[in-house]
Amino acid sequence: MTNSTQLAVIGGGPGGYAAAFLAADLGMQVTLIDEAGHPGGVCLYRGCMPSKTLLHVAKVLTEAREARAWGVDFGEPSVDLDRLRTWKKGVVDRLTGGLGQLSSQRGITYLRGRGELVDSTAARVTAPDGDRTDLAFEHVILATGSRPASPPALSLESDRVWDSTRALELPEVPLSLLVVGGGYIGLELASVYAALGSAVTVVELTPGLLPGADRDLISVVARRLEAVCEAVLLETTVAGLAEEADGVRVTLQGAGGDRSDQRFDRVLVAVGRVPNSDIPGLERTGVQRDARGFVVVDGQRRTAEPTIFAVGDVVGEPMLAHKASHEARTAVEAIAGHKTEFEPAAIPAVVFTDPEVAWCGLTEAQAKSEGRTVQVCRYPWAASGRAVTLDRPAGVTKLIVDPESEQLLGVGIAGTGAGELIAEGVVAIEMGATVSDLRLCIHPHPTLSETLMESAEVFFGQSTHVYRPKRSR
Repeated sequence: MTNSTQLAVIGGGPGGYAAAFLAADLGMQVTLIDEAGHPGGVCLYRGCMPSKTLLHVAKVLTEAREARAWGVDFGEPSVDLDRLRTWKKGVVDRLTGGLGQLSSQRGITYLRGRGELVDSTAARVTAPDGDRTDLAFEHVILATGSRPASPPALSLESDRVWDSTRALELPEVPLSLLVVGGGYIGLELASVYAALGSAVTVVELTPGLLPGADRDLISVVARRLEAVCEAVLLETTVAGLAEEADGVRVTLQGAGGDRSDQRFDRVLVAVGRVPNSDIPGLERTGVQRDARGFVVVDGQRRTAEPTIFAVGDVVGEPMLAHKASHEARTAVEAIAGHKTEFEPAAIPAVVFTDPEVAWCGLTEAQAKSEGRTVQVCRYPWAASGRAVTLDRPAGVTKLIVDPESEQLLGVGIAGTGAGELIAEGVVAIEMGATVSDLRLCIHPHPTLSETLMESAEVFFGQSTHVYRPKRSR
């Protein structure tokens, strides 16, 4: 069976379906190819949505326990894993089903199966039952995403060793769990399982959790994790894994070379993700990949092959769903002949731990490494009335400011709800706002959003709730 289409999109995640939907809205004939029954990709099926569903449950469990200090005692929460799995599946089904409906409403042809490039203008789709469809296209967008990294040193064929996909299936709540990797995936899942009752140990190779993020932000969540986890071990590697009758024997090696053996019921390996750039038939085209396996693209997300574009995790960091969606819009607009370029000033990053950590634009660490002169304005949440009413005063909002132009270059937030608050920072940076602009915007009281306004006031030494006189230069 042979078909033709103006635009083929391989991969139905946030990059793929966003591209397909916009292209259809612009009047293109679109075919969307994915192995799942509905669009959604890793984000909806095995990533963003199931993890945030479980993180919400973890937060409810935490708040139920913390409420005792406020004079409200619900008793110790009990968790029905079967019902929790069913609810999580219901969330995923509802969202993916909705995307399937939106795809149909737009007249998009959806081919379920694995896509293979025949050449730069044709693809072959192999359905789960083995049937094949040949597809000729004018352009194709590769949105094949990424998968959990699996270093050979951490490979052990055992049901007791999980990757993030398996952990999100919630097979059980082990008595003890080792989380290998202190990045955002490892910390989010550590938070979930700690709240559900596992004794969680986190090991991280580097000197700090969430490498690359500013330390003053990370210290907020690090203190919390140290309180709810059995242990957080930094500058520590896993030197060996061995399955035993009652668990997994793990050999841990510290920075000084000292080794120790510990037993865990389960081990979760969360040491990052790698791009799904091993697309069948890619070698038949002029598409190039870099040393890390990412597909090389230009500012319009076009590859070295003029008919082939690529977006999302497969083209590089940051591996974030919202970045993929915006890259998709750029690619489609370029195909449509519009003048466009993917050049955001601020891509927000959010770690959905409890408390959350979020940042966008220039970080303090980046400014230091680049030798840029900036002024950092911090507002502690202990001075926020709203944070105190929530019993969450451990937090900070910070601004990275150009001291001469007073332009806002970066925003960082650590605290409950940081993932929602960071959007204001993104808008401010993209609009070229100054600290004066932010200071003069009236924020509702009492809210956590006020911390952004008062951080701007710190720049001028005039914050109402923090006494920090402006230093003379």
